[in-house]
Amino acid sequence: MTMLHYICKYTPVELLRAMGAECAPLNGMLPGFDAAERLAGPNICGFGKTVIEQVAAGDVRELVLVDCCDAIRSVRDVLEAQGGLDFLFMMDMLHCDTACAREELVREMHRLMTDYGDHCGARFDAERFRKSFQPRPEALEGRPGGDEGYVAVIGARMGDELAALVRESIPCGVRNLTCIGNTDVHLHEPPDTNDVDELLEWYAGVLFGQMPCIRMADISGRRALFEDPALLGIIYHTVKFCDFYSFEYAQVREAAGVPLIKIESDYTMQSTGQLATRLEAFAETLRLGALSLRRHTGRKSYPKSSAPSIGTESAGDPQYGNPMECEGNSMRKRYFAGIDSGSSSTDVAIIDGEGTLVASAVIPTGAGASVGAARALEAALEGSGIAADDIAATVSTGYGRAAVEASDRSITEISCHARGAHFIDPSVRTVIDIGGQDSKVIALNATGGVANFAMNDKCAAGTGRFLETMARTLQMPIDELARRGLTHREDIVISNTCTVFAESEVVSLIAQNKDVDDIVHGLDCAVASRTTALVKRVGGTGPYMMTGGVAQNAGVVKALEEGLGERMRVDGRAQLCGAIGAALYARDL
Repeated sequence: MTMLHYICKYTPVELLRAMGAECAPLNGMLPGFDAAERLAGPNICGFGKTVIEQVAAGDVRELVLVDCCDAIRSVRDVLEAQGGLDFLFMMDMLHCDTACAREELVREMHRLMTDYGDHCGARFDAERFRKSFQPRPEALEGRPGGDEGYVAVIGARMGDELAALVRESIPCGVRNLTCIGNTDVHLHEPPDTNDVDELLEWYAGVLFGQMPCIRMADISGRRALFEDPALLGIIYHTVKFCDFYSFEYAQVREAAGVPLIKIESDYTMQSTGQLATRLEAFAETLRLGALSLRRHTGRKSYPKSSAPSIGTESAGDPQYGNPMECEGNSMRKRYFAGIDSGSSSTDVAIIDGEGTLVASAVIPTGAGASVGAARALEAALEGSGIAADDIAATVSTGYGRAAVEASDRSITEISCHARGAHFIDPSVRTVIDIGGQDSKVIALNATGGVANFAMNDKCAAGTGRFLETMARTLQMPIDELARRGLTHREDIVISNTCTVFAESEVVSLIAQNKDVDDIVHGLDCAVASRTTALVKRVGGTGPYMMTGGVAQNAGVVKALEEGLGERMRVDGRAQLCGAIGAALYARDL
C-alpha cells in the first residue's frame, strides 16, 4: 500500500485511516533544494521547498495539503503543474472555530472522502474510524502539562532531524510542541453511531478544538505552551522566509518566566553545526540554573517570580558548588589543559592547580580538527617542562571540540569564553568574540555566568574569515590590514552584509582610486556595526572585553569602541580566552 503523507495537524488523519489509508507526516529535512528552487524559485519557505523536493525525488506519491498559508498554496500550484503525484488533495479550512467553519470543514471532509474513494476504491468505515483514535507516533507528546520538568520546543514546525538534535543536546526532557507535535485528537473517543454526518460533525469540533495553530484567528490558547509551571526552558523555532511567528516570539520573550533561546532553520541540515553549538550552550546554562534550583528548593521547575536568566549561576560559584564536579580526579597530576579547536586556529592553554597559565600555543587548525588539536597540544608542551602524562584532565571547546581525541569532556565556546573572560577580569559584563566563521556576544552576570548570548551564525560577514578575504582582495597581510584602518580621511560605508558582495564592493572602491586606509576603515566599521547589533540583541553593557583572534585587529577594536561609546578591554591572552576557560573546566573535573 502507498503511504499517504500529510503536513498539518488539522488533516483528518482518522478519516483517511477509516478508508484504509496508511498515513505519515511529511516532516523530514534535506541536504538542499536543487529541484525545488528550479521549480518554485528561492523565495518560498524551507518547509514548502522540502515538500516540493521530496515529491520531485519520487519519495511521495500521495499527499494531502491544508490551505493554511500562501506558501502552501504555491506548493500546490507547483505540484499540480509538475505532476508526479498519484493523489493530491488540498483541503480548504477556515481559520476560526465557528459553526460556519465547522460546516465548511465537514463539507471538505466529504469532498476528501469522495476524491480518495475514487482514487483507491475504498469507502468510509465507521467502526474503523472509531478504532483509528489511538496515539500516533508523531503526537505522543500531546499538550503541555504534567509534573516532570521539561524544555518545550514551540514556534514554527521543526524538522524531525533537528528535533532529534535538540533532544541529543538538552540533558533533560524535551517536548516538541510545534505543529503536529501538540495535537490531542487521539485522546478523544468518538460517539457510538454509524451516521457519517454525525461522526464528521463531532470530528470537526475535535479538529478545531486542538491547541490553535498560529494562523488561527484566536490563538489565546497557545499561552499554555509557555505558561506551564513545569517548564524549565523554551526553544523558540522559526523557519526562514516565514514571518508568522515573529509576533508570538515577542510575546513569549516578554511573558515567559524561564530561559529562552530562539533558533531558525531553513529545513536543511546545512546549519546544524552552528545550531548544535547554540543548543549545547543553552543546555549548559540550563544545567547550571536547574542544579542550583534543585539544591536549594528541591523544585523540578522554576517559580515564575524567580526564574533565572540563561545560566544565572557561575560555574565556579562556591555557593552552588561546581556543576562540572565529579569523582575520581587524580591530584597526583598537577596540570590541566584546554583546547579551543576553531575554524581558523587551534589554541591550547595549560594551567596549574592555582589557575596560573604555564604553557600555551596557537597554531592553524589545518584540514583536521583532531590532528590540529594534537599538534597544538604538542606545541604547548614543547619546552615547558611538562609531559603529557602530567596533565590530569583536558576539556575541548570550539567547533572541532567533538573530534578532539585527547579530551575528557567537550564544552561549548560560549561557556568557555565566559569562564575565561571572568577569570581574566571579573568586572567584565559583556564578552565579544569575533571568530573565524562566526561572531558571538555573551552577556555575563556578576558571578561570571552566561546571562544571555547571541551568535552571527548565518553568514561569515563580520567575522575573521571576512577580514581574511578582504586582506587578500587588498593584497596585504592580515597584520597590515589590522593597522591600516586606524588613520583615514574619508568615511566609506561598506553596505553589503554578504562577504562575496562586500568583496565586489571593495574591488569597485579600488577601481575608483579610493585610499586604501579609507577602505580598510570602512571594513572595520562594517564589522563593528554587525557586532554592535549583536550586543544590543543580548542587552550587553560595559565593561566590555574582546576575545579571540580579531581582538588583535586594532582597527576593529577602535571601531567597536566608537560604536559602543566605551573602551574595549583587550588582554594579552585574548586569543587564548576560550582555551583558558576550557582549562578551568578541566580543573573542575
